[in-house]
Amino acid sequence: FEEGKPSVNSETVSSFSINEDTTASGTGPSQEAPTCERVGTPKKRKIEVEDDLIKESSRCGEDTSFRKRKLDAEIFPEEKGSGDDDSISKKRKIEADDVPANGSSTGDGSQRKRKRELEDVSEKQRTRNLKNFEEGHSSVVAAHYNELQEVGLEKRSQSRIFYLRNFNNWMKSVLIGEFLEKVRQKKKRDITVLDLGCGKGGDLLKWKKGRINKLVCTDIADVSVKQCQQRYEDMKHRCRGNEYIFNAEFITADCSKELLIGKFHDPEMCFDICSCQFVCHYSFESYEQADIMLRNACERLSPGGYFIGTTPNSFELIRRLEASETESFGNEIYTVKFQKKGDYPLFGCKYDFNLEGVVDVPEFLVYFPLLNEMAKKYNMKLVYKKTFLEFYEEKIKNNENKILLKRMQALEPYPANENSRLASEKVDDYEHAAKYMKNGHVRLPLGTLSKSEWEATSIYLVFAFEKQQ
Repeated sequence: FEEGKPSVNSETVSSFSINEDTTASGTGPSQEAPTCERVGTPKKRKIEVEDDLIKESSRCGEDTSFRKRKLDAEIFPEEKGSGDDDSISKKRKIEADDVPANGSSTGDGSQRKRKRELEDVSEKQRTRNLKNFEEGHSSVVAAHYNELQEVGLEKRSQSRIFYLRNFNNWMKSVLIGEFLEKVRQKKKRDITVLDLGCGKGGDLLKWKKGRINKLVCTDIADVSVKQCQQRYEDMKHRCRGNEYIFNAEFITADCSKELLIGKFHDPEMCFDICSCQFVCHYSFESYEQADIMLRNACERLSPGGYFIGTTPNSFELIRRLEASETESFGNEIYTVKFQKKGDYPLFGCKYDFNLEGVVDVPEFLVYFPLLNEMAKKYNMKLVYKKTFLEFYEEKIKNNENKILLKRMQALEPYPANENSRLASEKVDDYEHAAKYMKNGHVRLPLGTLSKSEWEATSIYLVFAFEKQQ
């Protein structure tokens, strides 16, 4: 864990004065927390009109209740007409044996028939379980995201993790915007992007604002891909006059098991950016899957192109696990549960991640030095890696990023006014903000995240690789 020097612990939360003239002393590892503009105090939470905020459905969570999956015919429907001739003949023979020679049915025959039918059902269930094992983790992930439902704007704004999701969305917006600008410095037009793990299209507006020329969206969940495509069509219909929007194509595929190049409309197409937000950890079930994911992400990148993304910080996850008295850690917003301590294989190190009831799927530990080494196979060089805290403190110094932070409501106003309430009801969840208010003369309200939200979002890091000549 030497490389994984902890950047923040569960008790560390920075609160931020929104007065540009005031420098706030952070309570976290850094000596100073950057300042921002003052947060407004709406009577109730304002519902942001931007698509990438309201409709954001990144892999950090969908704001809807998730009913427990049934790993039976709903996920693995048995194909009608399947089965070989021998098994059919055998079944017919069994049924025929249950009928006496005179053609009349008896109680014993009915019981035998019922018993054999139950055995038949058990055999089918065993077949489904075997299929589940063979298909592995991917089918569980696809089923989870396919079952997530779109919710109304009002309900989304009332979510306990409303500000956390907005904060994560702001992080993605800044990351995407920065590397689009780097690409634009190298080429002026016709920027092409691959969104690996696009979900329901939460980043579509970011690509539109980035003025790209072509976008390829791919995801393992077919329902999500269809919703992403519909979202894109709605955006096109809202364009007025000469307003431009990129061309797009949509692909349903498991990027850790299938090569995408054969699915592109143009197999010779090259990309300037591959964006992989909160999803590459699903690929580290095995070396083969991680390698195929990287091949899909990097092989068709043009020289000077970028592979960018966000992923859990393995060092931070293990640090928190080792500090815990059990095999799990978290709070009322999120939980991470490992199978055991002390054994962390490079591939297939599974843990269960739950985020406020809206993300509930197994993930795999991504040991970042390993990801770095594997990316070299595709001529990629690591050019950027920061924890979320480090990334925030660096990027918030830019005034445009401050304005975007406010517009996206990525921090919660503190204290709440008489017509609103705080997102968290825990007594000590804002003690860092209350303490900061006493440290000097500040303009209110502050902008902050609750301790519980910060603990949840601070397990992530951002990264960027560049394709070499």
